[in-house]
Amino acid sequence: MKFPISNCQLPIFTGAASGKNWQLKIANGRRRAFSLLEVMIAIAIFFVASFAILGLISTSLNNVRRLQRPTVDASPVLARYAATNSLIEGTYRGNLGDPELLGKDYRDFNWVADIVEVGSNHLYSVECVIQPANGGREIISHMTTVLYKPQSPPGSLDGGIGMRGR
Repeated sequence: MKFPISNCQLPIFTGAASGKNWQLKIANGRRRAFSLLEVMIAIAIFFVASFAILGLISTSLNNVRRLQRPTVDASPVLARYAATNSLIEGTYRGNLGDPELLGKDYRDFNWVADIVEVGSNHLYSVECVIQPANGGREIISHMTTVLYKPQSPPGSLDGGIGMRGR
């Protein structure tokens, strides 16, 4: 077994060539070791580096989770109503997973659109709420827009019959 000879006391043999008695002398030197302060600084550096790496891993895992969950907002439903020629007052419901909306990746979300005439001359407010399809009451997205649709049938403010009263 070999021991490193640095930082240790070395015996010095004298008188070997002259045939005199062997004398064992210890070399004048201190044993060199790390001080408590140096050890504490090394441990602090190690922990700072470890926590920095753990922070990066945590951020990466959060980003992966966010990429796996689809981001949902009410804009596709509002765009659908903006693209129509006429609006009829009422409350409409559906699923975002419908093929004409967003497709099967969004089947876990339901939408509710409430269409109300807010001004005469066919000015409508369309309010849309997105909620989980599992029956939860959590509101994931809530958007409202105002649309002018002159081809719409008379609404509650224009004297329409059977429409929502104010």
